[in-house]
Amino acid sequence: MRTLLRRTLPVAVSVVLLAACGSADQNTIEGSADRGSLTVGIRFDQPGLAERRIDGKVVGFDVDVAKYIATELNVDEKNITWKEARSADREKLITSGAVDFVVATYSITDKRKEQVAFAGPYFQTGQGLLVRFTENGITGPESLNGKNLCSVTGSTSAQKVENDFAQGVRLVEYGQYSDCVTALLAGNVDAVTTDEVILAGFAAENPELLKLVGRTFSTEKYGVGLAKTDTKGLADVNSAIRKMISSGEWEKSLLRNVGESGIKIPEPPRLDGS
Repeated sequence: MRTLLRRTLPVAVSVVLLAACGSADQNTIEGSADRGSLTVGIRFDQPGLAERRIDGKVVGFDVDVAKYIATELNVDEKNITWKEARSADREKLITSGAVDFVVATYSITDKRKEQVAFAGPYFQTGQGLLVRFTENGITGPESLNGKNLCSVTGSTSAQKVENDFAQGVRLVEYGQYSDCVTALLAGNVDAVTTDEVILAGFAAENPELLKLVGRTFSTEKYGVGLAKTDTKGLADVNSAIRKMISSGEWEKSLLRNVGESGIKIPEPPRLDGS
């Protein structure tokens, strides 16, 4: 029996070591890609950026960015599982391992960097205001005192307006931006605030009912969120973003998805650390 154990144990250890050396950590983007599939967090309710249609297909600029990254990781887009990533849930989805990465109009902030890592930025925009087309009294964030302002749970947009521009504003929160827009159209709120590129998509869908007002009043840089410990994944995603920009696919996707919204297509952002 002792002889058998002595002969078997080294073989077993060798097998374990070979398995460990021959594949990536299963809790990394590379590990998932090696298995031929990825789970990606996106928004389902943002026209032009990431929207799930009635037929179940997801479309938009963020979706194109995610697909491009997947392709660079040798994962076919048909092997991507799309998971809804609402504002309040993005850090939890990443830290729990429920998704491999998040591409969901995810602004890079120091507070969020405490929990997750960011590749990019892959897009830059600014905070704006969406109002009903017939609204003439709201011209910018300073004119929101006494008004009902809507944003989504987990977003800092509405709080910024209250802190910096209109201390008398009344803040209203919903779970999704589409809920805020529905409330705006119904007259239950007076304005919706978030990044201008998001609001532009809703305005483009309802040009006779909604409009953007004023200038942008912040700088928001969108990043791809992933696990803080996944340094290889961070490098791979940054490489994919650079290639998407340099190849011209970045601009083509923007023109295709948000070009008709009326907002100016910005220059590609400079990636952090590049």
